[in-house]
Amino acid sequence: MIALLYAVAMAVLVLYGLNLLYLSLVRVRHDTMQEDPMPRASALPHNGTDWPTVTVQVPLYNEALVAHRIIDAVAHLTYPQDRKEIQILDDSTDESTEAVVRRVRHWARRGVRIAHVRRGSREGYKAGALAHGLTHSRGTLIAMFDADFVPAPDFLLRMVPAFDDPRVGMAQARWGHLNADASRLTRLQAFALDGHFALEQAARHAGAFFMSFNGTAGMWRRACIDDAGGWQSTTLTEDLDLSYRAQLKGWQFRFLPEVETPAELPQDINAWRAQQFRWTKGTAETAIHLMARLWRAAQPMAVKVEGTLHLTAHVVFPFLVLAALLHAPLLVMEHLGMGPGPLYFALMGLSLIGLLGFFLAQLLAQRSLYPDWGRRMLFFPMVMAGTMGMALSNTHAIWQAVRQRRTPFERTPKHTDQPWWASRYAQRAVHPVMFGEALLALYSIAGLIVLALQGAWAALPFQAVFALAFTFVSCWNVLQVRRTNLQPA
Repeated sequence: MIALLYAVAMAVLVLYGLNLLYLSLVRVRHDTMQEDPMPRASALPHNGTDWPTVTVQVPLYNEALVAHRIIDAVAHLTYPQDRKEIQILDDSTDESTEAVVRRVRHWARRGVRIAHVRRGSREGYKAGALAHGLTHSRGTLIAMFDADFVPAPDFLLRMVPAFDDPRVGMAQARWGHLNADASRLTRLQAFALDGHFALEQAARHAGAFFMSFNGTAGMWRRACIDDAGGWQSTTLTEDLDLSYRAQLKGWQFRFLPEVETPAELPQDINAWRAQQFRWTKGTAETAIHLMARLWRAAQPMAVKVEGTLHLTAHVVFPFLVLAALLHAPLLVMEHLGMGPGPLYFALMGLSLIGLLGFFLAQLLAQRSLYPDWGRRMLFFPMVMAGTMGMALSNTHAIWQAVRQRRTPFERTPKHTDQPWWASRYAQRAVHPVMFGEALLALYSIAGLIVLALQGAWAALPFQAVFALAFTFVSCWNVLQVRRTNLQPA
């Protein structure tokens, strides 16, 4: 039974690794990343009858530390003033509202068309705020930014031309990073996000597969939102849900990798865990909600298969946990003469193909973005360990989605230039899942020692990755909580 379960776990990991390998080949075959192919801001007219009206939406919830930064950034967006309006969709319950009022008033006095929009409740969370804002907007195009983003002044001028075809419903910019070098944790996140945008999004766009709006740093056609059924809070990833509903309606999406919009990365591992939990659970909810509709749609088989792998990608995490639990016992059984035999382990060795897909995807992403990509790839083992370290928490997220457990939309705290550990939003308690991660770390280390004692040298690297992954997240959590509790609340 152990051998069978382990084989199933490895087969799932290989499947999704092969998909990354396939997307890597698509990315190479359709390499369209060029230097600034969109019109430069200086070459575009700032007035004229051809510019559509754009509504810029900024949903906020308790963002006292960064509210002024995003409001100032969107106020500086270059666009014909009579064709741009800004909505600050403020659901805050703390002093953030006072900061928003001051900055909105500041820019309104300077002629910026900006509105401070408040609701009577947080019903629907971010999706509800966006939908409420639409009822008070006049734009035919809708740009959106989360509070942690800082768009460049020419963002609208570079995005609007992507809607030259009336069939285009959404255009997504690439995320950049404001604080990638703040710590190993932020470097890890930046590396992983680069892989998603520069490889996965680019490949899905180039291969004419379904892609996703990433919730921010993008622009929608108002008619597309309405035609797809509008913003819904059925899942925690309202952006992915609307993306698939829109594409199932026949709308086309575009990805603009040359338009980089930087954002602040979480420096608190609890905040990162909460963000990953929300993305994982929401993606699983979207898969449950839309998978049948995807397979009934009149779409090519390749689009359906790739869409399925996209929506179910987080299922790798339960199987990572399963592999971590079974790897060492399986090798011990083999050492005692009770294992499945050498042919079985030879076949399991093919799982390296899955790792190759993950590695190649990250390599191509780094190579397409940074001149020093070779040096950056030295950080790959840490990225792999950090990603695997979230396996237990993300498994819990999938389990909640399968059980259809409703959970509130948990915001990711932002800290701007303030030290994260001194922030009022810093989490000062150890997350309960950390105890499970610590147990997995001890279990994996024990397995590593046992395998070393029995001389299973070929199996040590794989076991060491499990040990490093769970040790990294549990120790980092303890150290960060200790640091926050040394500071005044």
